[in-house]
Amino acid sequence: MSVAHCDLAPYYSRFRVAERLLLTGHSHQAWPDVAFDAQQRAWLDAAELVDEKWERALDQAARVRAGFRQLLNDGDGDIALGQNTHELVTRLLSALPLRQRQRLVTSDGEFHTIRRQLDRLQEEGFDVVKVAARPADTLADRLARFVDDKTACVLVSSVLYETAEIVPSLDIIASACTRHGTALLVDAYHHLNVVPFDIRAFGLEQAFITGGGYKYCQLGEGNSFLRVPPQCRLRPVLTGWFGEFSTLQQNHRARGVEYGAGAARFAGATYDPTSHYRGAAVFVFHVDQGLTAEELRRISCHQVGLLKDAFEALDIDAAVARVEPMCTDRRAGFLAIRTDRASDFVHGLRTRGVLADFRGDFLRLGPAPYLNDNQLRDSMGVLREVHDHLPPRNGH
Repeated sequence: MSVAHCDLAPYYSRFRVAERLLLTGHSHQAWPDVAFDAQQRAWLDAAELVDEKWERALDQAARVRAGFRQLLNDGDGDIALGQNTHELVTRLLSALPLRQRQRLVTSDGEFHTIRRQLDRLQEEGFDVVKVAARPADTLADRLARFVDDKTACVLVSSVLYETAEIVPSLDIIASACTRHGTALLVDAYHHLNVVPFDIRAFGLEQAFITGGGYKYCQLGEGNSFLRVPPQCRLRPVLTGWFGEFSTLQQNHRARGVEYGAGAARFAGATYDPTSHYRGAAVFVFHVDQGLTAEELRRISCHQVGLLKDAFEALDIDAAVARVEPMCTDRRAGFLAIRTDRASDFVHGLRTRGVLADFRGDFLRLGPAPYLNDNQLRDSMGVLREVHDHLPPRNGH
C-alpha cells in the first residue's frame, strides 16, 4: 500500500484517473463523481424552481465560502466569491486610491492574472515595481523595501506558480504595508489544499487573499474567492448590483452608490450558480474522505518526492533537464524541472499518454491524491523514453 490515497481512484471514475497518467494536478485536478451529481442537481433545481432557485443557490455559495474559510484557517473570515480571480483582483484594484498612490509593487514570478493586468496599468503610467521572485527566501524582504506612502498595493504569491517554491516570511510585507497604509494581496492559488495555510500564523490577518478551486481543490471553474480583511470600507469602482443586495429596496438615487458590509462590497452580479453546487459537494467529499490540508500535504510530499527520486534515477544530463533546487519543505504541490526543451518534453509526453505542462523553461509535473505510486513511476519511465527521442535542435 503506497502512502498516497490510491483507493480514491474509484471516486473519480468519470475522469478515468486509474486509466490515465494525469500529471496535471497543479493545474486541473480531476473532479470526484459527486461533482457530476451536484451539477445535475443545479439544473434540476432551476427546472423546478425557475427564478426562485436563488435561495438554494445562495446556500451552496455559503457552503463554498465556508470551505475556503477552512482552508485559510480563518473561521470568521469574510469571503467574496467570483467566477475567476481576475474579476476579484480588478475589483480590488478599482477600490484603491490610485490617483494619490500610483505605485504597485509585485514580483516577476506572478501568474498571468496579476502580471498582465499590472503590465497594462504600467502602460497607462502607473509606477509598477517588479522585484525578482528568486531567490524566494529573500523575496518578502526585498518587496518590503519598495513599500512607501505612495504605494497602493503589494501583490505577491505565497507559492510561485512556475517552480512550486513556497515564499516565506510574508509577515514582513504585511508589516510594511500596515506601516504605510498599503493594501496587501496574497495569491494563494498554488498553496490552498496542498500545503496547510494559516492566516494568523503567517501574520496576514489584514491582507486580502485570493485563490480558487480550479487546481488542488478539485472544484472546477467558477469557484474563485477574495478574502477581505475585517472592517474593510473600500468602495470598488468596478461594482455589481449584488453589492447593494441587502439594501435593494431602498431609494439609492437619493444617496448615491451604497455598498453592503465586508465582502459584499466586492460582489458582482447575476452568475451561473452551477459551479457552487459542484464546489459545495466536493468540499463535503473531502471531509468525508479525511482529505484535510495536512493529509493532502503528506500525500503530496510523498508523491512529489517519488517523482523527484525517479527523475534523478534516470541520470539525465543536467544540461538537458534538472530538478529546480530548493529545500524539500519549501516545495509545494508539483515538481519543477528546468529545461530549455520543456515544450518538446510536454509534447512527447502527451503523445505517449502522459499529461503534463510547462511554463517557460520549467516542465511541471503535478501528482494528485487519486494517483498511485506505480502510475507515477510509469510516468517517469515514459519521460525517459521522451528524452531519448528528443528532436534535434534547429533541425540538426
